[in-house]
Amino acid sequence: MHPGEELLLLTPLVKPLPASSLTKKLLAAKDSQNQAEGQHEMWAHNGRDRSAILSGEGVFREFGKSLARARNEKLLHTSYTANGVRPVHENLIHRASCIIIVTADANRNLYQAGFTKHVDMMCSMLRTRGQKKQLIVVAVSSPYDFAMDKSIGTYLCTFDFTENALHALARTLVGEIAPLGTLPGTLRKSKKVLKSRQHWLVEEYSAKRDASALNDLLRAVHRASAPDLQFLRTTTAASFQLNNSNIAESHFVVRNSSTNALYGFAATYFVHGVGILGGVFVEPTKRDVSIGRSLHRRALRSLMQRRGIKQVQIGSAFPGVFLGIPNDVEVNTIKEWFANSGWDVQFPRRVSNMILREVASWSAPEGLSQSIQRAGISFDLIHDLDNADGVLSHVRNNANPEVLELYRHALSESKLSGIVRAKDATGTLLGTIIVCKQRSPLETHIPSLVSRSEDIGGIIAPVVPPGPQTTLVLQGLTLMGIRQARSHKATKVVLGCVVDDTESLTAMGFETLQEFEEITNSPENFSNIV
Repeated sequence: MHPGEELLLLTPLVKPLPASSLTKKLLAAKDSQNQAEGQHEMWAHNGRDRSAILSGEGVFREFGKSLARARNEKLLHTSYTANGVRPVHENLIHRASCIIIVTADANRNLYQAGFTKHVDMMCSMLRTRGQKKQLIVVAVSSPYDFAMDKSIGTYLCTFDFTENALHALARTLVGEIAPLGTLPGTLRKSKKVLKSRQHWLVEEYSAKRDASALNDLLRAVHRASAPDLQFLRTTTAASFQLNNSNIAESHFVVRNSSTNALYGFAATYFVHGVGILGGVFVEPTKRDVSIGRSLHRRALRSLMQRRGIKQVQIGSAFPGVFLGIPNDVEVNTIKEWFANSGWDVQFPRRVSNMILREVASWSAPEGLSQSIQRAGISFDLIHDLDNADGVLSHVRNNANPEVLELYRHALSESKLSGIVRAKDATGTLLGTIIVCKQRSPLETHIPSLVSRSEDIGGIIAPVVPPGPQTTLVLQGLTLMGIRQARSHKATKVVLGCVVDDTESLTAMGFETLQEFEEITNSPENFSNIV
């Protein structure tokens, strides 16, 4: 649940528990009514019983109020019955970004199971259309309502619906406490059996054998995560294959040898002493069975065996599919997964992709051109490697090694891309940025540049070292990139691989497409894997 999102709470009609304060209030009210004297007082008591609240709906009213208070946001709450999904439910589901369904012993009250599956199907369908619909199912009686159903993404159990349990549930949902515990009656498996279930056969990726299956896997992951990972819609198997002589790449798969379907994929790259984990993802219906862990261990083992490795990194600018851990998709869960796998995730670096949606009507912020002139900053554009020695040295000293190879690759495609340089009055290089035309070969490895219906120009990987003029240089480089895109008749501009501060670019009219957290660690963290 994210701030500002509208939340929908769907609850069944249940009787309050005998020991609950609500039951005590009802009994006290009944006793008071029995003791009432005179017709007028009887009528007054009966009037107080008249309410728009259905019988059994009051059990979860206080929970809804406490959840709304904890989030300090608007919350919609209605009940559901054996009548199933009604038009009022459909309208509320369309409005909300996150839906919480409460079930109470759904294995006996089968209408609850049917209602939940129906809503889950609606959310999945709406996600494929680009709407944000997260579903949380909470079992407040039997913990086994959906314990074995892998299609339910987030599943919580409270074991009862007393005031204390529901108060703890509200704190859990807003992130104040972490849910812990196991299902009652779970048998402790022997270590031998557990170990055999936690290891999958990981094979090296073969483009000839696995490319088609990898495309299918990418589509499945995109459908399950839309709209958060929208860039996966234009990502293909070719996006991960660089075929670059300066970058050693090894990719791994867990697959069904009978059908050749892929259950998981991991991409690794080694460039100038840095081992890069460029992506790990698992088929949505095959998660939580250690496929990701098996791929992760094999990928790291491959990187650790590289001679001269100095550091390991999650996220890559080239290829620019996953620049790091995606910041919008269950980020705490994913970071926790990597932390449990041995990574130190305390000090990430934020990397963003941004977009300018209306190039034709865009105008530069007032005073920007004058500020650039007063500072004595000049710009030029180069298209080939012959004039690139100073640029490559600048990038080598101020950016990650894969960014250096991205610049080399851009300069090798001289007809469709180039480098904008910013210099001061003495000719000292202050910053650089890649610009590329629509349908440049770079879009194969940077999916956010791809569009089937629009002309998207690219401004990629600004490299501006810290200094008193950093913001002005970055804005100036971006301004030159937008002018290039406009001259090439681009309708939109994607600004990719922006490190840390994006405020100055937001002031120019850019919006954030996707944020990532790049993680860098020492190889010593993973010495036990080799």
